[in-house]
Order: sequence, then C-alpha cells, then structure tokens
Amino acid sequence: MPRDTTRTAKLYRMTMPDHICPFGLKSKDLLEREGFEVEDHPLTTREETEAFMERQGVDTTPQTFIDGERIGGYDDLRVHFGKADPEAGDTSYQPIIALFSVAALLALAVAWLTLPTIFAWRTLGWFISISMVLLGLQKLKDIESFSTMFLNYDLLAKRWVRYAYAYPFIETGAGLLMTAMLLPWLSIPSALFIGTVGAASVFKAVYVDKRELKCACVGGDSNVPLGFVSLTENLMMVGMALVMLWIELA
Repeated sequence: MPRDTTRTAKLYRMTMPDHICPFGLKSKDLLEREGFEVEDHPLTTREETEAFMERQGVDTTPQTFIDGERIGGYDDLRVHFGKADPEAGDTSYQPIIALFSVAALLALAVAWLTLPTIFAWRTLGWFISISMVLLGLQKLKDIESFSTMFLNYDLLAKRWVRYAYAYPFIETGAGLLMTAMLLPWLSIPSALFIGTVGAASVFKAVYVDKRELKCACVGGDSNVPLGFVSLTENLMMVGMALVMLWIELA
C-alpha cells in the first residue's frame, strides 16, 4: 500500500500505570512508519479496556481503525500492510543466517586480536567451532523441545532416545574444545561422530524420503526448514574434525 501522510488511523491501546501494552506501541510505530497520523486513544483502566472490547466485540487490544474499518490487532495490522504474518508459521532461514553471521564476526574478532592477518585458515576454523557453540546453546535453551523435533529425523536418536538429550552437550563441548584447541582426542571424534550421523540423517529424510520437516539445528522452536542448511551444519563439523585430525597427525 502506498504511503499517504494525510491519512489518519485511530488506535485504541492499553496504557495503564502498571502496564503499557507492547503491541500497542508496536502498532503505533508501524502506523507512523507507514505514513499515518495516529489518533491515539489510550485505555487507562481495566474497566475502560473491558468496556471497549465488549463494545467492539473483540477479545484483545490494541485495535486499529482506518477509514472507519476495524483492521484489528498488531498482527492484523502487519498483514494489512503486506508484511509477513508472525502467526503464519512459515519456514524461514532468518535464525540460522543471524547465528552464522554472528559466528563469522566473532571469528574475525578473535583473529584480529591473535593473528597477523584475519585471512587465515584458523579464522575459518574458529568460525566453524564458534558456530557449533552457538548452535549447541540454542538447543540447550529447551532440550525437551529440541529432542522432540530431533527425533523426527535423526537416525540414531530414533533407536536411542537419550542421544537426543546428549547431542546439545556434545556439540557445545566439542565446539568449545575446538575453539581453544584443547583435548583434540576428545573433540575430534565427538564432532566427527555427530556430524556424520547428522549428515546421513538429514540426507535420508530430505533427499531420499522427501520429507518436509523443520530443522532442530537452532533449537526446538525454530521454523528453519530441514535441508541444505542442516546438511551444511553437519558437514562443517565433519570437515573441522578431519582438518584437526590431519593437523594432529602431520
């Protein structure tokens, strides 16, 4: 929808001494960014809020009105302006892009402080190991949710459920050890094992069985599709383990 700064929207939102509705603030900000003048109607008491909802036949606030038409709450307003519906549940690569971007920046920061140049193989190694730590941390936030999603496709976890609970600890631990270059006898086989099993599991689920699943790579509450990115995660671990093994044996 093209912006028109002469248009006015009416916004009814909770603004109480002990609670200011965050979705009301988001709705006001979105309307202003879309070029609307906001006619703000704060609902300052619980009684006023309940009376408004009963009058309008709605269950929640905020509520936005444009040209006399009720648009609805914040999510409805986003849809009205052609933005993604946060309740749609569509798959997205955004979480994994954010994680890998931060991992890359952290690897460059460490290389800047410790190496003569950031353009070194060690920087790539730190990127992979830091990615492992960050990915493991996402899984550790809610191990139950992760394990439930993981059991949908991991070949070993389907046979031994406890592996789904151990996986986040193994990935995080191996990543930390590889970042510090400590205990290669433990970190190398750990990363090689979980990476190989993971790659085989993803390949079978996506490319052989043609299943459409969400990846547990960034925890059990993500909408990242299982596929190329998931396979890349596991192959990076395998590659890192093999490189470190080559260094140890050289």
